[in-house]
Amino acid sequence: MLVIAFNATQLLAQCPMCKASVESNMARGETVVGMGLNDGILYLMAMPYIAVALIAFIWYRSKKRQDQLINGIS
Repeated sequence: MLVIAFNATQLLAQCPMCKASVESNMARGETVVGMGLNDGILYLMAMPYIAVALIAFIWYRSKKRQDQLINGIS
């Protein structure tokens, strides 16, 4: 899923408030405001996945070291 999120060039998944804000800005001719909106949403969406992956990696590394210590002493 993370690969799809980072490879997507344009996604139309926006919260209703964000979408309404961009639509009103575009109606006034301000297109610059909405350009980075989808990237921001993807960034916010990816952060929990990255945090969970980091915690899992640290746990795995810690468990592996602990097993090596136990097996090395016995």
